[in-house]
Amino acid sequence: MTVVVKIGGARAVDPKGALADVASLVASGEEVVVVHGGSTAVDDTLDALGEDPEYVETPSGVVGRFTDERTMEVFSMVLPGKLNTDLVVGLQNAGVEAVGLSGVDGGLLKGPRKSAVRVLEDGKKKIRRGDHSGRAEAVNADLLETLLGGGYTPVVTVPMLAQDGDDWLAVNSDADRAAAAVAGALGADLVLLTDVPGVLADLDDPESVIDRVASPEEYDALTDAAEGFMTRKVMAATEALEGGATSAVVASANADAPITAALDGQGTTMLPDALAETEVAE
Repeated sequence: MTVVVKIGGARAVDPKGALADVASLVASGEEVVVVHGGSTAVDDTLDALGEDPEYVETPSGVVGRFTDERTMEVFSMVLPGKLNTDLVVGLQNAGVEAVGLSGVDGGLLKGPRKSAVRVLEDGKKKIRRGDHSGRAEAVNADLLETLLGGGYTPVVTVPMLAQDGDDWLAVNSDADRAAAAVAGALGADLVLLTDVPGVLADLDDPESVIDRVASPEEYDALTDAAEGFMTRKVMAATEALEGGATSAVVASANADAPITAALDGQGTTMLPDALAETEVAE
């Protein structure tokens, strides 16, 4: 079994439990690919530089970051630099032979750039230009499989490569959706770890986790319940299953052995049968 685990970058997420669980899974013979984001660290760095991060909402209700040229510079400094290194060191200390990669290494993640995005501001639809972001649509699975076959655990982060005229350009990409692309390419189980126990049917009730989604009717209920940043996680889970992943789970990063717990049914598990006649929003 291959597992792709995305470790969230929210301030309330402590990666120590996930790294220990990765070590346990690898020791038992499982193949694991770690994908991580780092929005909080990027925001903190922008703040230290006297700059404000900017988030926008699409007409379909998805909230995401607007990445201008300066923010892209910070992403390139923080994610494949300090954060990726810290996770690799943490895994090495846990006995895992980890290898840090960004999406530009070996053309690991490629896709089109979206320099202009549709946003909703004050109830009005507008076009924002100058965005440095894209969606990973091609994954160099051979590179990951070569590393996994050699006993190494890849630790992957953005940026990714996007075509810019005749050249390639490093751009930001949503880490959940990047993890989804990797899981689909490898035919793996996807685990999206975050700071909540799963998708909640009632946002005011942390016990109302939607635990299993295996039919179109259950999928409709899931998408109705998902709001804000959870919308993007459900979108990523959908893309993973459509791309060939065997399952996708949204679960708490702060549980005991969080990856194992997610694979054992804690959190919100989506299965391929849920996706009959579904469409993924942009």
